[in-house]
Amino acid sequence: MELSLPQWGQLFTLLMIAIALGMDAFSLGVGVGVRGVLMRQVFAMSGIIGFFHIMMPLLGILIGHVLSSLVENIAVMAGGGLLCFLGGHMVVHALKGENESILSATTPGGILLFSFSVSLDSLSAGLSLGLFEADALVAASMFGIIGGLMNAAGLLLGRHVGTWIGEYGEAVGGIILILLGLRFLL
Repeated sequence: MELSLPQWGQLFTLLMIAIALGMDAFSLGVGVGVRGVLMRQVFAMSGIIGFFHIMMPLLGILIGHVLSSLVENIAVMAGGGLLCFLGGHMVVHALKGENESILSATTPGGILLFSFSVSLDSLSAGLSLGLFEADALVAASMFGIIGGLMNAAGLLLGRHVGTWIGEYGEAVGGIILILLGLRFLL
């Protein structure tokens, strides 16, 4: 089955949106990775981010027809605030010299919290897609696959850079998360 020119255009547009959404997951990955992560944590976080990047747009599409502008702004601000909070916690935690925290991206709860916070912008994308005739399953699948892969790349890059930074890796990662969160808020 061949695709028509408008269908190719739609796929290209969805790919560009997926890459834009994945950049946040990439940045999060670098910020978390500089602290040092194990390969199983890379797979876990990337898989969960991919899952959230699939589910959030689908949820957004479902509610997009009714609450589009209101929920979009709330979701973006909540995600930004959460990332600033998590980044600030990482910086304070690193300066105190503590080993492990409940909000660490290496704990199961931390992985879920970080994954959820960076995937909130996918909810906004879903809200926007709900207004167009985009194929929801194709869009959500692209968002999930690209988001998961970009997060894995960021985690691996951050892990590599973290060996250069040494003991300040967590503080640098926290600053990256704060900057990412501020981008959402401003």
